[in-house]
Amino acid sequence: MLPVIYSDDFLNHNTGRFHPERPARLTAIVQAINAAPWASQIDWQLPTPVKDRAIAPILQQVHTQDHIERVQRIAQNGGGHLDGDTLVSPQSYDVALLAVSAWLDGVDRVLETGNPAFVLARPPGHHAERIAGMGFCLFSNAAIAAYHALEQPGINRVAILDWDVHHGNGTQDIVETHPKIAYCSLHQYPCYPGTGKASERGNYNNVLNLPLPPGSAIADYKPRFEQKILPFLTDFQPDLLIVSAGYDANADDPLASINLKPQDFGVFTDYCLQVTRRILFGLEGGYDLSALSESVLATIERCLV
Repeated sequence: MLPVIYSDDFLNHNTGRFHPERPARLTAIVQAINAAPWASQIDWQLPTPVKDRAIAPILQQVHTQDHIERVQRIAQNGGGHLDGDTLVSPQSYDVALLAVSAWLDGVDRVLETGNPAFVLARPPGHHAERIAGMGFCLFSNAAIAAYHALEQPGINRVAILDWDVHHGNGTQDIVETHPKIAYCSLHQYPCYPGTGKASERGNYNNVLNLPLPPGSAIADYKPRFEQKILPFLTDFQPDLLIVSAGYDANADDPLASINLKPQDFGVFTDYCLQVTRRILFGLEGGYDLSALSESVLATIERCLV
């Protein structure tokens, strides 16, 4: 059984009718999972309600109080924008906190079972920096999950692999100064947000950025996994691997120009499983509903083998 942590409450982050990061992303994935031949092997779990866990302390380790209060204030005042692309609706603050809780639950499930789990939540998080949200992201879910993991017994090192087509500037901003967290990103360059140079190594040689040119395909990704990522992760020896699982590197995605196919994310998952089975996958981007759903299925299916 694979735990998938999901709540319909994640649909209440209202980004507007034409925004690419929309609730239909989740409903399409849920429908696809339920129609899969292995649907009976999915253990659907609700995230822990925010009122039942201490979110504030872990959130404050990662984000400034000014940023947290700004998101809350905009929501309480009826909604608005953090930037031109990043909307906050009246329920977005509460939904974003629930998404954080889901990622923390995901860490707990993986550490309990020693096997993968998938967090199906929104808003995404990897562009949210310590002092500000951006790029559709309010709070830095993957970084928060890594900090949470390091508070658990026996967890001394956590690695984050970000295969979203956009560089996770927020995650890197938060973790590059932490000696017990490694960050690795494959991303299109040039592309939003314009960060993620290969020369950036982090304060402890704990950052590996692998920019790829537009038009790259699986044949370009495989050698980077085999020659760069696997050695980087193996040398770091993480007790937990967190995957910022964005699916916008698909050829059909409207926001980038990489030529992956949904089945290629199954290949990525196989590479990750060579490192460890203690993997938390958490949804980031992916905006073509069909390609997104098929890609999530490819990831989950490899974890069930």
